[in-house]
Amino acid sequence: MRTKEFRSKCPIASSLDILGDKWTLVVIRDLFRGKEKFRDFAASPEKIKTNILTDRLKWLEENKIIQKKPYQTKPTRNLYALTEKGRDLEPVLRAIALWGETHIEGTFKVTNKVRGFFSDIRK
Repeated sequence: MRTKEFRSKCPIASSLDILGDKWTLVVIRDLFRGKEKFRDFAASPEKIKTNILTDRLKWLEENKIIQKKPYQTKPTRNLYALTEKGRDLEPVLRAIALWGETHIEGTFKVTNKVRGFFSDIRK
């Protein structure tokens, strides 16, 4: 397990130490969308490289944001799911999505107040 070294006691800076690279929130987004297998994350349109995906999944597990559960033994394959700590990130992702919809031209709408968070994302 990697040692968590935080830049400061600031909750924003400390949160970014865990979540602040360009791939972690994309993986968490996909978990909210129902993806749970490695191959499903790798097939996302952002085309995350498999070595980076492996690293991010391990990092999220080490930080208790996700948990993995084997569904096959030979070879070992896992299902990934958000923990309660991970599910607590929903309002954060919702706020980022709303900001992007409002301020970044050409992004598609991913939030819908009637149907719920991420209901409109193309899978």
